[in-house]
Amino acid sequence: MKYTTLGNSDLNVSRICMGCMGFGDAGNGQHSWTIDEAHSREIIRRGLELGVNFFDTAIAYQSGTSEQYVGRALRDFARREDVVVATKFLPRTPDEIANGVTGQQHIARMLDKSLRNLGMDYVDLYIYHMWDWNTPIYDILDGLNQAVTAGKVRYIGISNCYAWQLAKANALAEREVFAKFVSVQGHYNLIFREEEREMAMLCAEDNIAMTPYSALASGRLARLPEATSKRAAEDTYAKFKYDATKEQDEVIIRRVAEIAENRGVSMTEVSLAWILTKVTSPVVGATKLHHIEGAAKSVELELTPEEIASLETPYVPHALAGVMAQNQPVNKNKTHGNQFL
Repeated sequence: MKYTTLGNSDLNVSRICMGCMGFGDAGNGQHSWTIDEAHSREIIRRGLELGVNFFDTAIAYQSGTSEQYVGRALRDFARREDVVVATKFLPRTPDEIANGVTGQQHIARMLDKSLRNLGMDYVDLYIYHMWDWNTPIYDILDGLNQAVTAGKVRYIGISNCYAWQLAKANALAEREVFAKFVSVQGHYNLIFREEEREMAMLCAEDNIAMTPYSALASGRLARLPEATSKRAAEDTYAKFKYDATKEQDEVIIRRVAEIAENRGVSMTEVSLAWILTKVTSPVVGATKLHHIEGAAKSVELELTPEEIASLETPYVPHALAGVMAQNQPVNKNKTHGNQFL
């Protein structure tokens, strides 16, 4: 395994981040393909053996049971100071808004619940899961800064945002002497490269770490299009993100397969070797041992410039999909400029 610094922080993270969305009680979430605690522990333990020290979960994953599984496994298999744990918080609920719960109060409550789920005193990276149009960004940053000051959070990150939102938020944080976002977790892979338009350049300019999710496009970049899997059959959200462009994406997927065959490696290794040339640490989900084993191997694979060009050339622009397609103000007539005051 190789390691690197996470943006403007002192966190030393593995080049592969284990995505833990697949862990948790399927009865407490929207994903039927999640795995139970015994299998989750097996995969986490194998990841640690392979040198993975960076783990990403969220309070939203299976009603907090993902956090619980991750926390118990890491307590049993690793020293707290040897791992980097990231979790995420959701926007305020309509009931919280109606009852006058502030953004600061909301963050404090969600963080304390996540810490209880994890069985930890602090998280290394606390991530704003998705933009909350109903809560001023000042309140979010203030709440996060209070968590950092209290020692419950070491650094903060953001997910599912536009480059202008991240730039504005960090400019406000700098003005107010609040903690700034050191990382961004967006939707980015070989068949969805829209983050290259603005986000990638902002991150390069300001040394913000990119830790994208869906690095293998929900498995589409790890197998031929005609291959099947339980997740591919059951994951309606992944279909929502990718089915509209599957014909144009298939050209790239088959090039991944061709390079993998020529190099004697897996498609997973080729796809991740490509994204590792672009980002700090991709978040790679694992629900089977070979998933994390293939991800770890990708760190050692170096693609040639010709192979990279072959993979990149067929790409055509995509419409926003998934969470980012929904990242719009509820009242489209409102400018939300006052969020930054």
